[in-house]
Amino acid sequence: MTITTAPQAYSAGVQDYAITYWDPSYQPKDTDLLACFKIVAQQGVPRQEAAAAVAAESSTGTWTTVWTDLLTDLDHYKGRAYRIEDVPGDPTAFYAFVAYPLDLFEEGSVVNVLTSLVGNVFGFKAIRSLRLEDIRFPLAFVLGCGGPPNGIVVERDRMDKYGRPMLGCTIKPKLGLSAKNYGRAVYECLRGGLDFTKDDENINSQPFMRWRDRFENVAQAVKDAEAETGERKGHYLNVTSGTVEDMFERAEFAKELGMRIIMHDYLTAGFSANTSLANWCRKNGMLLHIHRAMHAVLDRNPYHGIHFRVLTKCLRLSGGDHLHSGTVVGKLEGDRQATLGWIDLMRESYIPEDRSRGIFFDQDFGHMPGVFPVASGGIHVWHIPALVSIFGDDSVLQFGGGTLGHPWGNAAGATANRVALEASVRARNEGVAIEQEARSVLSEAAAHSPELAIAMETWKEVKFEYDVVDKLDTN
Repeated sequence: MTITTAPQAYSAGVQDYAITYWDPSYQPKDTDLLACFKIVAQQGVPRQEAAAAVAAESSTGTWTTVWTDLLTDLDHYKGRAYRIEDVPGDPTAFYAFVAYPLDLFEEGSVVNVLTSLVGNVFGFKAIRSLRLEDIRFPLAFVLGCGGPPNGIVVERDRMDKYGRPMLGCTIKPKLGLSAKNYGRAVYECLRGGLDFTKDDENINSQPFMRWRDRFENVAQAVKDAEAETGERKGHYLNVTSGTVEDMFERAEFAKELGMRIIMHDYLTAGFSANTSLANWCRKNGMLLHIHRAMHAVLDRNPYHGIHFRVLTKCLRLSGGDHLHSGTVVGKLEGDRQATLGWIDLMRESYIPEDRSRGIFFDQDFGHMPGVFPVASGGIHVWHIPALVSIFGDDSVLQFGGGTLGHPWGNAAGATANRVALEASVRARNEGVAIEQEARSVLSEAAAHSPELAIAMETWKEVKFEYDVVDKLDTN
């Protein structure tokens, strides 16, 4: 048998799929899991056949008809490509909508859903590129998932913080500090006015700072800052590790130290580990901060991978109380309207389809609690009015260099952040258009805060005005 790589061979190789898996007359059921893929097919492959091939390879199909299809009710179990749409402004790509029967997936397992939808099909030769743009999880599946261990309302009560976003800071340099110096930095930031400090994503248990030493020094710093300020404080202790056994050992020790919140890198560690940790947090009254390290490997290419809105939904189901969401105005990638879309997916109970925000399906989360979006990455005091406007009160504004880079030190940087935040919230509550009036809002506050005045002078020229790579598909 001769195997050819000619374009027409791809078309011949996917014709069988279209017979069984392309069904434009199909009306999706409330219990179906729905997916939208962006597809660029190989030359010569018709759209319907490419869409059908994706539906088949991500559900019950294979490259040829098999006799064992007759041993089951294939019409009940197969995925169906039921609609195709043009991608606005891009004739090379199209959207394919696929409906999957809920029986294809293990109850409450985000892992199982992703194994099917972004599994072998992403290496299918008939497809030049493939991106999972969105998923509609049926409510029946959502209610089988644990979701956030605590949620927004419970966390506010635990932290005794109301009426404003919470403030955080990632300790820098992220690698290289000793445990004692690390704890000192935590204390200075918290006593200066922040609510949280955090480990960065790649702090685990390196030779310069073993995890147990870090945990002990941080716990003491948190307790000292609480005693000095009279406020509840927290530090996200990163329990991510090479094994789940080590992860749970670290989580248990954080609990022994009386800490309120731990942290996990949900993509690099994996959804199985994350769901198990979320379940532990729920049982043990621990808040769970989620870092999205590795997300841009999956979601930044507009033609291939998994969109962040999908990763957001999966994390909310898997479990987490915080999730990094980008900032729009900071140093990391993020289209404003798309960011507003996945912020809604983190916090709201019901999110309607809204193509202007990149949301392809209605999504019902039922009674599942919301997740705090965390704005983090290259932000400083000048960004705070915009961040308050974009993210609202149920959010965490998390600095790094924007606190620790203050010329007067960490505590002064934290104070500048707190003063700028409270001034912005007050102005917003008084009806001021704080994004447009940011300079006057901050300048008025700085007249009574030398820490803020110095911060404004230090970072007045620092901007991150680059073109967004992953833009919404609009005309």
